[in-house]
Amino acid sequence: MRVTALSSGSKGNSVLVEGASGSLLVDAGLSARDLLARIAAAGADPAAIEAVLVTHEHTDHIRGLDAFSKRLDIPVYGTPGTIAEFLLHRKSTKCIIETRTVHAFERFMIGEFAIESLPLSHDARDPCGYAIEADGARLGYCTDTGVVPEGVRERLGVCDALVLEANHCPRMLEEGPYPAMLKRRIRSRRGHLSNEQTAELLRSFSGDLTAVMLAHLSETNNTPDRARTAVENAFGLFSSEIELSVALQQTISAPMVI
Repeated sequence: MRVTALSSGSKGNSVLVEGASGSLLVDAGLSARDLLARIAAAGADPAAIEAVLVTHEHTDHIRGLDAFSKRLDIPVYGTPGTIAEFLLHRKSTKCIIETRTVHAFERFMIGEFAIESLPLSHDARDPCGYAIEADGARLGYCTDTGVVPEGVRERLGVCDALVLEANHCPRMLEEGPYPAMLKRRIRSRRGHLSNEQTAELLRSFSGDLTAVMLAHLSETNNTPDRARTAVENAFGLFSSEIELSVALQQTISAPMVI
């Protein structure tokens, strides 16, 4: 598999997962035009995308979902709550979009990809992450969660590679400009993982993890260097054995190849 972050952060999120014969898009948080431009810039073929997997209904994850899925005539997958919210708030209902619901820890197939929905803890109706397998490789996708539930932790721990949230530095958040209510929301069990929480999670894994892409960094309450340092410290002597990258808002990431 080849994994490329087209954009990652509070202004828009989308990750392209390419297999041998097809590809998937995880979230569509940019406009359809921007998504298509970034897919092309990444050297990928939009026509190969077989579906969009949606994590939850917040705008930075579904901004271009309606137009993009209509443009390519592909189905949208998500949990029942996420799909219900997406359909309820669609700006245009003239064109029918194929939607398919998936339940917690349910395994399903899209082309060559075997996928499992992973329930998360975020202030959305029914958020989830995904485990995606193809050609003997397993990718875990986990962003927008205040904690990692035990069943999800176990499944992430047997992945070959992860796209994992490292949203904020606790000190920057505490000293930063956000109002107190928003700071509490970010720190809560239904908020976002901090650098330290992400590092602790990675420290607990003992599998054959080879690559980690840190994602959904706050532009106000974090820096790539802080996120990277926290994770490198967690890996300790093994940090040189892990391919570590940081996905950013404005730039397309280098591909993570599993």
